Amino acid sequence: MSDGANPRPRIFPDAGEDIRRTRRVPGTPQTLSPSYRLAFADPEFLCRDELRPVRLQLELLKPEMLLTEAGIESTVVMFGGARIPAPEQGGRPANPVQADIWRFYDEARRFARGITERSLARGGRELVVCTGGGPGVMEAGNRGAAEAGGRSIGLNIVLPHEQAPNRWITPELSFNFHYFGIRKMHFLMRAKAIAVFPGGFGTMDELFESLTLIQTGRMAEVPFLLFGRSFWHDVVNWKLLVEAGTIAPEDLDLFVMVDTAEEALRAVDEWRPRSSGG
Repeated sequence: MSDGANPRPRIFPDAGEDIRRTRRVPGTPQTLSPSYRLAFADPEFLCRDELRPVRLQLELLKPEMLLTEAGIESTVVMFGGARIPAPEQGGRPANPVQADIWRFYDEARRFARGITERSLARGGRELVVCTGGGPGVMEAGNRGAAEAGGRSIGLNIVLPHEQAPNRWITPELSFNFHYFGIRKMHFLMRAKAIAVFPGGFGTMDELFESLTLIQTGRMAEVPFLLFGRSFWHDVVNWKLLVEAGTIAPEDLDLFVMVDTAEEALRAVDEWRPRSSGG
């Protein structure tokens, strides 16, 4: 029996070795036929519509297993726009609204740096920054974590227009997804805090799905930060939602609005769940 320190002795043949064995067989009409391929080594077979449940499971399992092996216990998730540029890119905002939200690249960077400093003080396994892995606010989050000397996660997704992972993600924690739904699950499975910066449709989707899960009790309450008071008050008429009866007044207590990294870090440090009575 295994004592837990060493891997269990293998009884059955290794699947990887069997793949290598099939490459050494003589090339005949039979062995060259797609039907002869091992099912788990046949990309065309795995991409069939009927195999969608298997692909969903694989996208759930692979990041989960690798994050567990990397010792990642909890994360701080950062959502935000891909179109908010780094200051050194030298672009000029087209209007005052852009000028106001572009400053959140640096706020995201400083917030991630502060979170990572807290993570490292706990051993680097908790409060690991997690982003969508792309440009803009996502890049700023991974960048701030790297500048603090810590690891960070990037959950990229294949899009019609190419989106490569930004260079600040810890390479072994850089993942790619086909299914938006599974990617969203991985954002929240380890989340101990959520920070949402100005962004577009994708950011709104992530914001409201996360709030819905917390509101309905499908996810535990966590510090939930909206960066940019003026932006979020203009984009969403929160007061109207309460007056219309579509949300309860106490639903507005699920999140807090902030304008700076320092304000956000203080909110995380001081946060207590509403159920605690604090």
